[in-house]
Amino acid sequence: MIVQLFVPCFIDQLYPQVAFDTIKVLEKAGCTVKYNAQQTCCGQPAFNAGFWGESKDVCTKFVQDFEGADYIVSPSASCAGFVRNNYGKLFENNAFQSPAKKVASRIYELSEFLVKVLNITDLGASFEGKATFHDSCAGLRECHIKDEPRQLLAAVKGLELVEMQDTDICCGFGGSFAVKFDTISVSMADQK
Repeated sequence: MIVQLFVPCFIDQLYPQVAFDTIKVLEKAGCTVKYNAQQTCCGQPAFNAGFWGESKDVCTKFVQDFEGADYIVSPSASCAGFVRNNYGKLFENNAFQSPAKKVASRIYELSEFLVKVLNITDLGASFEGKATFHDSCAGLRECHIKDEPRQLLAAVKGLELVEMQDTDICCGFGGSFAVKFDTISVSMADQK
C-alpha cells in the first residue's frame, strides 16, 4: 500500500524526528511511504487567525500536492481534522470543491490509519514502564479518535497503561489559543 506522508508545520520545525519515526512505523506496517518535498501546511494556522483568503491559498496548494494520493497519513489529528472538516466548506461552490472533498476523505491520523484502515493493533513494540495517554482535543472532537491509540498501546509488551482522570477535558493548549489566551490556557492546564 502506498501512503503519502503529510508532515505538519510544527513537526517539521520543532520535532522532525516524529516525521522520521512515522515513516518507520508505516514501513513496519507494510506501507510504502512517499513524501512530497514541496508540501507546506494544511492552512489551519491562517484559518484560525481569521485570514481565510490566505488560508484558502495554502489549502489550494495542499489539495494540489495530495490530489492523486490514495491515502494521506499525518502524525497530527489537528491537521487531519482541519482538512477533513473544513476543506469541503472552504471550497464550497468552487472549482476545487470536488478535489478538496476527495483529499479530505483520504486523510488519516497515524493511529487511526493503522487501526481502522490497516487493521493493525500490534506492531511488536516493547517498553518496560508505566505511561498514560493524553487525548488531544482534535483527536477526540474533530477525528473521533479515542480507542485507536489505546489499542496500539495495549499491545506494547511490558507497558502498563494507566488512564488519567478526565481524559476528555481540554488541556488548554490548542495551538494559537495558548498564545492568544495564555492565562486561560495555563489555568486549564493546571486543572487538567
